Amino acid sequence: MSVPLHVHAPAKTFVDAVLARALAAPMPYAIAGLQGSGKSTLAARCVEAAEARGLRAIAVSLDDFYLDRPARLVLAQRVHPLLATRGPPGTHDVELAIETLDALAARRPLRLPRFDKRSDRRLPVRDWPPVHACDLVFVEGWCLRLAPEPSSALATPVNALERDEDPQGIWRGWCNEALARDYPSLWSRLPGLLFLAPPGFDVVAGWRWEQERALHAGDLSRGMSPARIEHFVQHFERLSRHALRALPGIADAVVRIDAQRVPDAGDVERLRNANTTPPRIGA
Repeated sequence: MSVPLHVHAPAKTFVDAVLARALAAPMPYAIAGLQGSGKSTLAARCVEAAEARGLRAIAVSLDDFYLDRPARLVLAQRVHPLLATRGPPGTHDVELAIETLDALAARRPLRLPRFDKRSDRRLPVRDWPPVHACDLVFVEGWCLRLAPEPSSALATPVNALERDEDPQGIWRGWCNEALARDYPSLWSRLPGLLFLAPPGFDVVAGWRWEQERALHAGDLSRGMSPARIEHFVQHFERLSRHALRALPGIADAVVRIDAQRVPDAGDVERLRNANTTPPRIGA
């Protein structure tokens, strides 16, 4: 299940610009951003704006394709203990994601997978919401369209987690290999990509803390402490920093956001001005 929408709602001008971009592009349209950057909120607002125009729209989160916890525990025993933690490449059911996007592209009825982060479990199929033909699909996720790093880049740990819990580089090497092996077929189904570019990785822990508070509705006894969040986000640091370097050259649109998730006005204006292609469907 996706994280509840946080309070930092994007401005209407930004939403309208992204919607116009998506309408002019092949379906689905992807939104990438680091943890807590507001990509799920932006996708949800774009769906609302599309529905206000009479379009059938849906947002799909990469997070809903996490492997169920028992499957990750098997990986943790077989490969490396850090694979018990959801999120990095290799902890997604890529085949299910491809099947879902193909069904949406073909406008076939389906049930949309849902993952509950509070229980760290995939919901039973009977609880997946039914979806019928859609005019517009947004896909959001933190590592969309990201290519693997060169193997030489893996030698030096980027943080304490890698240094202390993956000293031989088994976990980061396995995730990098999974990114090279399993994900290109999924990425090929995401022809258009908007990247929400933050000022740096250092803002991610604070953003993730906000998500944790929203996820548990203020009952912080049920969630992660700030110290645990600092540890948790280290699982994502290597590839997040890689994304900051690589995705601006891959995405067809980049919008910089500040530490409060406010988009750069010039980037939004450029995005609006770039939407000159006639829409794929009537708006």
